[in-house]
Amino acid sequence: MNYIGFNNFRDMFADPIIYKAMVNDYFLIFWKVFGILIAALFFAVALTRFGMRGTGFYRAVFFFPNVLSIVVIAVLWRFIYNPSYGFLNGILSFILGRPVDIPWLGDSTYSIWALLPPAIWAGIGFYMLLLIAAIKSIPASLYESAEIDGARQWKQFTHITLPLIWEQVKVSVVLIVITSLNGSFAIVSVMTEGGPDNATQVLGYYLYQMGFKQYHMGYASAIGVLILVLSLVTTFVLQRLMKKEVIEIS
Repeated sequence: MNYIGFNNFRDMFADPIIYKAMVNDYFLIFWKVFGILIAALFFAVALTRFGMRGTGFYRAVFFFPNVLSIVVIAVLWRFIYNPSYGFLNGILSFILGRPVDIPWLGDSTYSIWALLPPAIWAGIGFYMLLLIAAIKSIPASLYESAEIDGARQWKQFTHITLPLIWEQVKVSVVLIVITSLNGSFAIVSVMTEGGPDNATQVLGYYLYQMGFKQYHMGYASAIGVLILVLSLVTTFVLQRLMKKEVIEIS
């Protein structure tokens, strides 16, 4: 063995695929945070504040994807996206009245966007339950006082619910970011393998390719260090950006 010092890191920062993978990772992170939080907040508020019947059933339905393996979810969505007999093209063909055979996973225009629905769908249930638990800890007297003062549902949400569950929202954002930087590997591996032409390449899958397909273990280790540093820096920045005074209920 020959000592090469920081050559793996030098090669990594000269590798254009690394930058492409980083862009894709943060693209997925941004839309996953946005999509999962909006959906989880909506369902959490709907199931706690709107007095819906059968809330237990709806919780089970929304949490169901979390019970499934991410591999199962990815395989399911590959069938949905299949250009020949997939459900999505079938629905579009019915609506448009003409055959549609869009290669959702085989065209770089659509492939990175096609990863978002399964990733968001798989994450909604867990964060919905987390936010439901936080909303249920808010005293009902606060909402009753707001209703007496004439505050409608939106005002109650922005002035009572959201400020009092902000810590849980912040934790949710951090968890989504960390799991995305480290966990996008599985869904990319099953659905696209980083293609076409690295359009869906992410750091986790590139690490796997370098280490276990091309056997460049040192280079793969350098990518692993980069993922760790990005996770720490991104988490620190988010903690600073989302820092707010904690509101305590006496």
